[in-house]
Amino acid sequence: MLQNFSHYLTYQILGIKNALLAESVNFFIADSIKIIALLIIITQLMSLVRYYLPIQKLKNFLTSKKLYGLDYFLAAIFGAITPFCTCSSIPIFIGFLQAQIPLGVTFAFLITSPLVNEVAVIMLFGIFGLKVAIIYAAAGILIGVIGGYLLGRLKMEKYVAAYISQPKNQPENITKENLKFKKVLVITSAEAFGIIKQVVPYLLIGIALGAAIHGFVPQGFFEKYITKQNIFAVPLAVIFGVPLYSNATGVIPIIQALVAKGIPLGTALAFMMATVGLSLPEALILKKVIKLPLLLAFFGLVSGGIILLGYFFNFIF
Repeated sequence: MLQNFSHYLTYQILGIKNALLAESVNFFIADSIKIIALLIIITQLMSLVRYYLPIQKLKNFLTSKKLYGLDYFLAAIFGAITPFCTCSSIPIFIGFLQAQIPLGVTFAFLITSPLVNEVAVIMLFGIFGLKVAIIYAAAGILIGVIGGYLLGRLKMEKYVAAYISQPKNQPENITKENLKFKKVLVITSAEAFGIIKQVVPYLLIGIALGAAIHGFVPQGFFEKYITKQNIFAVPLAVIFGVPLYSNATGVIPIIQALVAKGIPLGTALAFMMATVGLSLPEALILKKVIKLPLLLAFFGLVSGGIILLGYFFNFIF
C-alpha cells in the first residue's frame, strides 16, 4: 500500500515524467513515510518502557558478566530477523539507546539488521546454494556480535548525543507519583517528540541523499573497477559500496551479475555487505545521534570486518 501510494503521488499527482527523477522521488516518499512512522512508534514505545520498567536494573542485568556475550548474540539475532535497511534500523537503534541498553548491544543490532534478513538468505540460497547462504548469514551475525562487543569495550558512551542518553523531563524522575495512564502518555510523548524533532530533519536529508543515489547513480558505475585481476578488489568493493543505498534483496541480482562476469564471490559479497550495511545516508542520520569519534569507530570496524570476510569467502570458494 505504501509503495502504491508513493507511486501514485509521484506519477499521477506530481506528474513527474523524467524516469530518473521519478524513481528518486518515489523512493524518497516511500522511505520517508516508512522510517518516520517507525521512528514515532519506537521512540514513543521506548519512552513508555523507560517510565514503567526499572531501567537501571535492566541495564545492570545486560552489563552483567554472567551473560558471557549472550546479550550481543541475541541483539544480532534480533537484527537478523528484522527486514530493515540501514536507515530503517536507526529508529530501533535510538529506541535501544533511550532504554539505556548497553551501547555495544545496540550496535550489535544496528550492524546485523541490514546485513542479514530471511528474504536475502533465501535468495542467496536459490542463486548460490545452501552453503553460501548459511555462511553468509553466520558471517553477518558474527560481524554484528564482534563489532558490537568491540564498540562496547571501547567505552564510548560519552559520544552519544545528550538528548538521547539524557532526555529532558525523564520519566524516571516521576515514577513514584501515582499518575493515570493518560498523564503518563502526555509526559512520555513529550519526551519522544523532543527526540523526533531533533532527528527528523537529518533523517529527511539522509533519505533524500539515498534517493538521489538510488535514482541517478547507474548500477554498473562502480562494478567496472571491481575486477578479478585487482588484488585490492575487496577493499575497493567496500569503498565503492558505501556511497550506494539499498537493501540486501535489491543488491543480490547485481551480485549474481558480478559473479557471472568472473568476479570472485567474496569480492562480490563484500560489495553487497558494504552497500547494505553501511551508507552515506546512514552516516548523515547517525551523525545527529552519535558524535564523530563513535561514528568513525562504527564505520571502521564494520568496514574492516567486511573486508576480512570478503577475503575469507574468496579463499574458501
